[in-house]
Amino acid sequence: MSLNLIDKQIMWNRLLAVVEEQAQVCQRTAFSTIVRESGDLAAGVFDAQGRMLAQAVTGTPGHINSMALAVGHVIAAYPQEVMREGDVYIHNDPWMGTGHLNDISITTPCFYQGKLVGFLACNSHIMDIGGLPDRTASTDVFMEGLYLPILKIADAGEIDESLMAVIRANTRQPVETVGDVYSLINCNAIGCERLVDMMAEFQIDALDELADHVIDTSREAVMAKIRELPKGTWHGTLMLDGMDEEVLIKAALTIDDDGVHVDYAGSAGMVKRNFNVPLCYTLAYTSYALGVALFGDIPNNAGSLAPRHVTAPAGSILNALKPAAVFARSQVGLMLPDVVYNCLRQAIPDRIPAESTCGLWGINVMGPWSSPAQIWNRYRVQIMTTGGMGALPFRDGMSATGFPSGVRGGPVEVFESMSTLVIWRKEFLPDSGGAGEYRGGLGQWIEMENSIPEPFDFFAGYERIKNPAKGAFGGMAGGAGSLELTTGLRPGGKDTFPIPAGERLTLKSSGGGGTGDPAKRDRAAVARDLECGLISADAARDIYGLQG
Repeated sequence: MSLNLIDKQIMWNRLLAVVEEQAQVCQRTAFSTIVRESGDLAAGVFDAQGRMLAQAVTGTPGHINSMALAVGHVIAAYPQEVMREGDVYIHNDPWMGTGHLNDISITTPCFYQGKLVGFLACNSHIMDIGGLPDRTASTDVFMEGLYLPILKIADAGEIDESLMAVIRANTRQPVETVGDVYSLINCNAIGCERLVDMMAEFQIDALDELADHVIDTSREAVMAKIRELPKGTWHGTLMLDGMDEEVLIKAALTIDDDGVHVDYAGSAGMVKRNFNVPLCYTLAYTSYALGVALFGDIPNNAGSLAPRHVTAPAGSILNALKPAAVFARSQVGLMLPDVVYNCLRQAIPDRIPAESTCGLWGINVMGPWSSPAQIWNRYRVQIMTTGGMGALPFRDGMSATGFPSGVRGGPVEVFESMSTLVIWRKEFLPDSGGAGEYRGGLGQWIEMENSIPEPFDFFAGYERIKNPAKGAFGGMAGGAGSLELTTGLRPGGKDTFPIPAGERLTLKSSGGGGTGDPAKRDRAAVARDLECGLISADAARDIYGLQG
């Protein structure tokens, strides 16, 4: 029996509800702080061919858009005919998952009436998967922790305890890491239950017709928007701080009748340090940038992703080859939306923001570390903090927001409860938003110190210290980020270093660029910014010309 259009639309909405519940289960049961508090995860439902039909709103682009390809890799390793009900597959292969070993991916085939009807997939960040404690030191992927190829972790409902033992033995946080694996397995199980409930309710025994509707409708909606866009090729660049040397990213963006094409030819080659990016992660954040700017109201699935074409030369920093070190791939990957927008701003200037902080300014610590006797009593905890978004041509940029990552900032109370640290200050950083007719979003001013007479290790992985976010159309650059100890020492943006007992670390995240001539900013908006402490009196007078 063929489905009518109303039934198809209702079931499409139900798929979105299924995956959102799947994601919420993962978030509620996760051990990793940046999953529980910041939503650093992805959840989705796929048809029996491995095509993504729906993804949860809860999640981050680097996880979600790379997950869209991951199920295909599982099917290639374990064809559908060998899968049984209760099977579950696991891997953290950076080139087949989300770009580094600290993200574990779980894929669960879903059966209804004894037949494979689809897949539930999810992934999330694991705080520790072994490897070097110094997060800046790895020079190949084998130094970065336990490497799991695509393996079966549950066989017809029975957990492979030997594989669990391997995972447990290769992490500094065995309880938390194994707990996160079970969290991922469980959220897929819930998603499968809800999918089967929906199929029983609508009396269908396969997803094929619904899947074709979702994918074809979404692809056509994207193509309709593309037909309205100007056609041509535009070029953009972005200079990143890098570590040993600055890193140049180049992009050529073409809009034609076949879709939108982004080619990163001319970008820097692979680097010795660990912020090389596997192509799956490059695809993820490039596709996200296009989706936000051009296709924001169209659901993410295999159909809406198909007209977005991304290429990067093999061996470049954006198409790193195994065994490149990739642990910190987000430090480059998260910056890609700004490169894309530097292209699009030339084609559709009324829709594109100035440059943003883009990269996250997470607080990532481990301690205490002064005595060998304390080695099994140390904590490792991370929360996300953020910088400012670039101003749009029609409004100010958002302050202290994770754009373009989608990661939410984590509460310092949770961070303090899971460590011995105290956060003495966490507030907006005045004058960090680039001046303009529309002001860039502000970064943050954060100060921390150990509450016990012990040092702790701080892991820094930040951009926008040497190269702050540029303004657009006469707007000024956002403020640069910085790190500083009370001694006056200013560590590098990509470093691992001890914070001595009694020392405070000050972290100032960067702000977004402004858009338009600052002289055209509404006087009431300038006065309001000054009253709220978002800009200084000097900036109000010298940049915006506010008198009195």
